[in-house]
This record gives sequence, structure tokens and C-alpha cells, in this order.
Amino acid sequence: MTKLLHIRIYGRVQNVGFRYSARQTALKYGINGYAKNEPDGSVIIVAEGEEDMLDRFVEWCRNGPSWAIVDQVLAHEEPVMNYKFFEIK
Repeated sequence: MTKLLHIRIYGRVQNVGFRYSARQTALKYGINGYAKNEPDGSVIIVAEGEEDMLDRFVEWCRNGPSWAIVDQVLAHEEPVMNYKFFEIK
């Protein structure tokens, strides 16, 4: 079943390739949506895909790329938007 998660990642997650690595991981798991930096230093990811793939993606977000230091990941479900690809904003 397709779901959409709004994910916010806190820590040292900007200027470490987090959004680009998230895109590569999303493509690997068949996830669409987007990733963007926020002014407070966090990263927002809107991820839409199959529930089991989203679970794997959220687990990846808890570590991120090797240069990141993830302090906290918050995720909540939102209505499906039918994204067609994954972009970096």
C-alpha cells in the first residue's frame, strides 16, 4: 500500500550530501517525493512509496551518509500526493 511520510532530520545534516544521498536511496527503494534544507539546519524529506520501502528509507535516514551526524528523525504520515519522481529542492 502506498503511503506518504513527512520526515524531518535534525543534526549535522546540511553540507554533508544528505539530500543527494537521500535521493539515491529513494531511487533504490522506488520512493518519490523531495528533500530540502530548512533554515534551522534540518532537512525535510517528503517520501512516498510502498510501506516496507518507506520503513527501510526511514531507517537509512537515522544514519544518513557517512559525513552526517543525525540527532533526531521525526516522521508522520500525510495524504498521498502521487509524486512522479524524487527531487532535491
